Amino acid sequence: MKHLELSINGRVRRVLAEDSATLLDVLRGPLGLTGTKANCLEGECGVCTVLLDGRSVNACIVLAAQCERHAVTTIEGLACSGELHPLQQSFVDAGAVQCGFCIPGMVMTAAGLLNERASPSREQIREGLCGTLCRCTGYSKIVDAVEQAARRPVSGDGQARE
Repeated sequence: MKHLELSINGRVRRVLAEDSATLLDVLRGPLGLTGTKANCLEGECGVCTVLLDGRSVNACIVLAAQCERHAVTTIEGLACSGELHPLQQSFVDAGAVQCGFCIPGMVMTAAGLLNERASPSREQIREGLCGTLCRCTGYSKIVDAVEQAARRPVSGDGQARE
């Protein structure tokens, strides 16, 4: 067992975890952040995607200990002051949410994409989302949502301007 100090959603969290614990294990277990879903546990489906220093990673294949001294953002940390992040709002507005199981990972994958490329083309959005699987949709509305979010004016805190 190892004591870890992790920066999760802007807050330092201290946890005791096995050396082999993945970030997903720690998020869903002792931290109780169940918005990050567990599915394949092999880095194949993308439903466990979180941001690590602003880049999307599969939490099921990253050791929690590797995340010390790095910033982790989960779906719970994307919203600010009770307001949906512009990307989350775009998913709602575009009707891109179906059963909801893949959506946290899809949103976090899209957030990582938009952190890397502020104005991606539809093809770049499709390519950027290709590692996150959805069983309920043909992806069109999801691509629409990401495209819509990329067009929204955003302030320095990541929130849409009115």
